[in-house]
Amino acid sequence: MESTKTEMNEAVDNEELNWRVRVFDSLSYPTMILKPDYTLVSANQKFLELFDKTPEEIRGKKCHAFFYNKETPCQAEECPLVKVLQTRKGQTLPWRKKGGWEDRVFSPILDDQGEVAYIIESIRDVTRVKMLESELSGIKELISRVVHSSASPIVAADRQGNIQLMNRAARELLGVADVYERTIHNAEELYPPGKAKEIMTMLRDEKQGGKGKLSGVPTTVVSASGEEIPVEMSAAIIYDDDDKESATMAIYNDLREKLEIEKKLQEARKQLAQSEKMASLGQLAAGVAHEINNPLTGILMYASMILEQLGENNPQHQDVECIIEDVNRCKEIVKSLLVYSRNTDSQRHITEINELVEQSFRLTRDQKIFRNIHIEKQLSDEMMLINVDTNKLNQVIINLVINAADAMDGRGTLTVRTYRDKSARKVYLEISDTGCGIPEENLSRIFDPFFSSKPRDKSTGLGLSIAYGIVEEHEGHISVKHTDPEGTTFLIELPQYIPAEG
Repeated sequence: MESTKTEMNEAVDNEELNWRVRVFDSLSYPTMILKPDYTLVSANQKFLELFDKTPEEIRGKKCHAFFYNKETPCQAEECPLVKVLQTRKGQTLPWRKKGGWEDRVFSPILDDQGEVAYIIESIRDVTRVKMLESELSGIKELISRVVHSSASPIVAADRQGNIQLMNRAARELLGVADVYERTIHNAEELYPPGKAKEIMTMLRDEKQGGKGKLSGVPTTVVSASGEEIPVEMSAAIIYDDDDKESATMAIYNDLREKLEIEKKLQEARKQLAQSEKMASLGQLAAGVAHEINNPLTGILMYASMILEQLGENNPQHQDVECIIEDVNRCKEIVKSLLVYSRNTDSQRHITEINELVEQSFRLTRDQKIFRNIHIEKQLSDEMMLINVDTNKLNQVIINLVINAADAMDGRGTLTVRTYRDKSARKVYLEISDTGCGIPEENLSRIFDPFFSSKPRDKSTGLGLSIAYGIVEEHEGHISVKHTDPEGTTFLIELPQYIPAEG
């Protein structure tokens, strides 16, 4: 009974051994088995056919003797067998053979204690794969050169939004110094919050320009430093063979220069329109001043005579005083209008702009309005001469300073700054306040005559328009450099006086 059981176990073991041998021989790759001491134990049929050997011819030989006809083992740092024994993990050794390439793959067989008992070495011909890789590498290299040499910024990302490609133009646009040390890693970081999802929604909408396509869409990208840059974007979704989204790419066109040119052109048009308006008003003002001054003088003279005849207790005395006051106000308005006709006398003097600023502050009559205002003067140390009518320029500066004080309700910081552009031969004066700013709808009208946001009894609306006329008369320019709810900055630009040499 016991012998029968033993015979059955031996039969099972033999069957298992035969099964393992058949599996080993059926492997499609030439394969052999080695001991940890580099001795060849066995090889499958593919291996024997490849090297034209019998099992007896390979069994018991060392691998270095069989493959390289060497008596000593290979150097440890070069031998994958050593690494398999050390790490107990598989290793692959690329091998150049005659007419192609092969990979020699070494895999450990561990015993019950986890130690390497045997090593399986398979030889796989990868010549075709290498050739295809070489061709693909050449195509990739060509595409890479085309993309990286493009003058247009190009960025590509995988399905998760991780940026895989950023050409030189894109790195320059986004302020990324090095492709390997970039601070922008995901496509969402390229845009303001929520914008990336909006773009993907548009890309998936076939009504936007076709499935997975966008062309010439204005948007904003965010640089590595946080600067928002206006761009025109063309984008696409890249699909795999199963029509699934595998990547996205975008090409950008920097719009900053274009928008700056458009802004300057718009400002030039506004300036031209304002100059034409002032020129027309100047022609009108000269005639109006002449026609109105004479009647006003008559009204003032007769009203004054009547006032002298009336006693102070006369009920009409106050009415006549009001007439005289309004007539004098009309004469001042007419006098102001003469600025536009440019027929008023102009006496120019060469002066230093910083001195002109100081003089204007000394001439400001209502000093109490500056009681709770901090005045900060950032006057350049450079000598900046201008050839101007100091009385008229004082009028401009005083008007801007008082307007700034009114905008702050008598409390805040007033900053006066002077500087120059030596190459352009220009001198600049900035007057800034910390007031409420100018509403956007009023910006195009602030230099118009009789326009004012103040109550009618507080302003004639001629202050800024007169300032504009005076500055233009001096071949200069006045503008709002900046305004927002935290304050406004007016900029006056004047030609610098350059003394003649010799």
